[in-house]
Amino acid sequence: MRIARFTFNPFSENTYLLYDETMECVIIDPGMTDEDEDSILFSFIKDEKLRPVKVLNTHCHIDHILGNASSCNAFEIKLYAHEKELQMLERAGAASLMWNVPYRESPLPHHYIQEGEQIRFGNTLLDILFTPGHAPGHVVFVQHQEKVILGGDVLFKGSVGRVDLPGCNAADLVSSIQHKLYTLADDYVVYPGHGPETTIGDEKRNNVFVRSDWSGL
Repeated sequence: MRIARFTFNPFSENTYLLYDETMECVIIDPGMTDEDEDSILFSFIKDEKLRPVKVLNTHCHIDHILGNASSCNAFEIKLYAHEKELQMLERAGAASLMWNVPYRESPLPHHYIQEGEQIRFGNTLLDILFTPGHAPGHVVFVQHQEKVILGGDVLFKGSVGRVDLPGCNAADLVSSIQHKLYTLADDYVVYPGHGPETTIGDEKRNNVFVRSDWSGL
């Protein structure tokens, strides 16, 4: 499996493209705001001769869904997200006005993903972990063979997702990190929704926001 990262929109959101030797790919959290940003992602897909098969949302905050519509429309593919993010998705128009970002209305999910499911593309399987806290229906995607986590806005390098937005819950976020992500091996690489990648081991040792003896933000 290969990973391509693109940083889009005023929030510097990381959009990920995952693909393997079959040339099938999935688009995770497309954050493109306009046709210029669409072109960056779509040109890469064309140049690499990839075939997108799904759009996956870790969660549906506005910065992670700005390119849902253009991605689904361009490749005639469907959106996958957790059911608890539906309310956030339905309110995205109001969120775009509040944050003053252009918004092309996202399609609704074709399928509601749940923990314990697997997402397949090509020869690759992604496991799903339910990781609420930053958003009520937040999930992360884990590829165990490659020891890769597509983590959305749960865990960052030296930080964690914010908990001051509607639907956030600090205790749930800490629990998601401690009881889901920190149970994985130290060499798993986290590709977050913002900023550079990190590893589970580095965050266990250095992340002051989540410690084994601490239960809140």
